[in-house]
Amino acid sequence: MDWSKLPDFGAVALLTLAFGSVARRGQTPVSRVWLIGWAMIALHFFVLMFPPAPGILGSVTSVIGIAALTWAGVLFMWAAVPYHNIPSSRWMLAVLLGTNTLYIGVITMAPHAFWALVPAAVLLGGLPLALTLFTLRQVNHLLRWTTVLLYVDLAIFLLAFQHRAGNGADLALNGVLFTVYFGCCIHFWYCYRRATAGAFITIAGFLAWAAVFVIAPGFSAFAPALHIEGEVWNLPKYLVAVGMILLLLEDQIEHNKYLALHDELTGLPNRRLFEDRLARALDRARRTGSQAALLLIDLDHFKHVNDTAGHHIGDLLLKRVSELFSGQVRRSDTVARTGGDEFSVILERVTSREDADRVACSLAELLKEPFELGVHMVSVGASVGIAMFPGDAATAESLCIAADRNMYSTKFASRGSRLDTSALLPLSS
Repeated sequence: MDWSKLPDFGAVALLTLAFGSVARRGQTPVSRVWLIGWAMIALHFFVLMFPPAPGILGSVTSVIGIAALTWAGVLFMWAAVPYHNIPSSRWMLAVLLGTNTLYIGVITMAPHAFWALVPAAVLLGGLPLALTLFTLRQVNHLLRWTTVLLYVDLAIFLLAFQHRAGNGADLALNGVLFTVYFGCCIHFWYCYRRATAGAFITIAGFLAWAAVFVIAPGFSAFAPALHIEGEVWNLPKYLVAVGMILLLLEDQIEHNKYLALHDELTGLPNRRLFEDRLARALDRARRTGSQAALLLIDLDHFKHVNDTAGHHIGDLLLKRVSELFSGQVRRSDTVARTGGDEFSVILERVTSREDADRVACSLAELLKEPFELGVHMVSVGASVGIAMFPGDAATAESLCIAADRNMYSTKFASRGSRLDTSALLPLSS
């Protein structure tokens, strides 16, 4: 047992545990893949603690140690692509893991086997290219072609240098690892193009990590007398770990900010964000001398839907209504969920009350047809109250009061003019 490697293994293991603790608090598919990657890196350091053994056992141990480091980088790359959940992306992951592992196994266990090295190197570049061309209609993305270009270049490099006497195997392994971690740098730069500490540290860390596989062999070849402690070459790993933890924390903070201002069920602005946007809309209207309108929409029969079909169907109904309303108004307007079955719409730069009336009628029209939700056909209506700024009210609070009063007047008038129908209809077979 090489106990000199224990501090590195311990440091990576502790960082992996810290990463897992942070990821668990805001677990996402990406954070789970990252955690698996760091477990692979911990495995790499664990294997390094065992001295090289003679025979097949030593070769297998070496393959596991190098392959684990490669698997981690491939997983980091795959998690960063925006389309990683589609089938062709999973196939690409399997291809990269398989071809990298195959090549590492061949170059480690049979470094002079020309008949095995050449096909293994060709597969590293050829299989990703073939898969990309085969699935071109599904995915034609810059990151996919970047990955293909990196591995085609790697295959050319391996065919040129893997048979070099003396250090050909070392050059080949360093080339594989450089390709993987330089690919991580590119993928994370593309995915996290934001001015935050987490993004900068992670991208810089991956770049330094890739550079290790060029600089370290360069020192060995051109400055053999210069002694550099092995721990120096491990610093980029720790830098990346810290950066990725910061990325998770930044994402969690942004998610918490989003939840504080948006309705969790529908994703629409909640009352807090609605009040802020209403205040801003009225300020703009005052400055420009224009009008603004507030629409308060209350769903009819929603309580009956909840009581009869259950809250799950009620939630589905609210999601469907929110999607319909959001698709009906302009991007400059705001649709918010301000109560259980209450929606509010802020219309900016309306020229007249007739414009607001037309929008209100179009939103109410969306609810005239029954909704098919699960095994139920749900029929609801809407009561809409309209208040104009500055004609009906001069402040945000008074505008809300006016819209609420007009909405209840509409609701009571509607009840008096028609029979109340059932909100829940059986789904025809």
